[in-house]
Amino acid sequence: MLYKLDFTVEYDADIGQQGLFGIWAEEADAALGAKAAGVVVDLWKIVGERKVLAIVKVDTPDDLDRILFDLPIMKKMGQHVHVDVKSIRRYEDFAADVKSRLG
Repeated sequence: MLYKLDFTVEYDADIGQQGLFGIWAEEADAALGAKAAGVVVDLWKIVGERKVLAIVKVDTPDDLDRILFDLPIMKKMGQHVHVDVKSIRRYEDFAADVKSRLG
């Protein structure tokens, strides 16, 4: 199954920007490792915002939930990370469905 994940990251003043960068660097290593392993299809950082967009491929919603719980950024500051999750499908599959319904 494919999912679109929109991450919004906030942080407390007590961690500061350098603390956030340290956690984010650890998260970046994990994310790029997941991309190399094929779980993450691709990742984008939204310019000028503390937001990341990811497309991931996992077998079940349970797997995705477990992955999200285990992310370094969620373990260290999950209370400041909002993740919006949407199930998505390949456009080619949608197009084929539409064409098959034409009769």
